[in-house]
Amino acid sequence: MKQFLPISLTVFSLFAGLTAKPIQFDLADKKGVNSITFEMESLLEPIYGNAAGITGNVTFDPKAPEKTTGKVVLNTSSLHVANKLMKEHMHGDGWMNVNLFPAITFTLEKLTDVKKQGDNYIGNAVGKMSILKASKEISVPVTLTFLKGRLAERNRVEGDLLVVRSKFVVKRDDYGINPGQKLLKVANDIEIRVGIAGAAPY
Repeated sequence: MKQFLPISLTVFSLFAGLTAKPIQFDLADKKGVNSITFEMESLLEPIYGNAAGITGNVTFDPKAPEKTTGKVVLNTSSLHVANKLMKEHMHGDGWMNVNLFPAITFTLEKLTDVKKQGDNYIGNAVGKMSILKASKEISVPVTLTFLKGRLAERNRVEGDLLVVRSKFVVKRDDYGINPGQKLLKVANDIEIRVGIAGAAPY
């Protein structure tokens, strides 16, 4: 019996490892810390803003990170800049038209060129970006930080934590965001920074 127990535990551990399922992380953040920032370095009027209306999920397997999938949804009405009138214009019909297009979405299909460095998985996120009427396949650099069993340090709930970081550029004219207009004040290139923590409670 004494010999059987260690053998049984070893077999069980091996079986559990083989059958471990990918982990689904919820991107909705009750703390309100998750955000996406955007910068437009136009000649006359550099613009800096942010958005915090983020929902979605990421399915991640630390043993097969290249198979990571998910969807990030940004509520366009949460797009914010400091100037009130500029914000009204940004939300209006000529620009983001938030009443007709309430969300920007990125559908993650896979990761490529993934390299593991400690808790970090560094690679490229491949998927479809949808803004206004346009949807385009893109590949952007991304770092996923997988923190096993450390959700309680952030949310006071036991579970796993996945932090997603990315920095990339989208072009207004690629997505029909008032293309070719007001370029001296609103640059064509929009630099995006993403900082999102996903939760997987036990």
